[in-house]
Amino acid sequence: MVRIVADSSCDLFTVDHEDFRTVPLTIYTDERSFLDDENLNVTEMLDYLEKYKNRSYTSCPSIDAWSEAFDGAKEIIVLTVTSALSGSYNSALIAKQMYQEKNPDVRIEVIDSLSTGAEEVLALNKMVSLIKERLSFEEIIETMREYIRKSRLFFSFFSIHNLAQNGRVNKTVAAALNVLNISIIGTATEYGKISVTSKARGEKKSLQILVEEMKKAGYSGGKAIITHTENETAANSLKELVLKDYPEADIKIVPTRGLCSYYMERKGVVISCEI
Repeated sequence: MVRIVADSSCDLFTVDHEDFRTVPLTIYTDERSFLDDENLNVTEMLDYLEKYKNRSYTSCPSIDAWSEAFDGAKEIIVLTVTSALSGSYNSALIAKQMYQEKNPDVRIEVIDSLSTGAEEVLALNKMVSLIKERLSFEEIIETMREYIRKSRLFFSFFSIHNLAQNGRVNKTVAAALNVLNISIIGTATEYGKISVTSKARGEKKSLQILVEEMKKAGYSGGKAIITHTENETAANSLKELVLKDYPEADIKIVPTRGLCSYYMERKGVVISCEI
């Protein structure tokens, strides 16, 4: 049986496949650390980070953590957060090389999702379906790489405090957005980087823009995943907006785990879709 391994940016603890494991990333401040596993209290972490004014940052899984997740399997497919924003992919590659040196009969493929969160959920669900179809290891890999090129991700963030605290955006800009109730709206590029495309005042307008962006990208009613950070109301509203135009669309809602909660912050909403 193929084992599926993902880092915790995938926002899932389980999939419809009995051999699935996740490897946690870690969120750090100069005072505390938060391991993104099943024991993490996301609400408590967010409460703390909202008040924290100094540096915060994230760290990818260690080589040992990846190796432990590989142990005991003969065929392994790994899915990681985009290599453009994290060292998780490279860490998994090193772990693969070291593990196979000791276990040359084990087959391991590491796939860069070129995204995170909701788009990884889409990819993992697709991978599970391919395994159930009994495709070969090589066929699964080839199909997955093609599938990733045919999905997109769009986001709306109302706070970028944590992005400012780890130096990714200007602190003055981050503070102004929060005061003015303005969200930033953007997408994951084909190279796995984040691109801000517009701004919107208020949640209702931001959700409408997300649907418009999906349509522009070529969405026509296929599968979609919505992730949210403590904002189920907005996630359901976004789902209804999509279903209004595409009544047969298959849309699922998933709450974020620690890493994506760190970057999206409260009220953050992401949607990923097949195109």
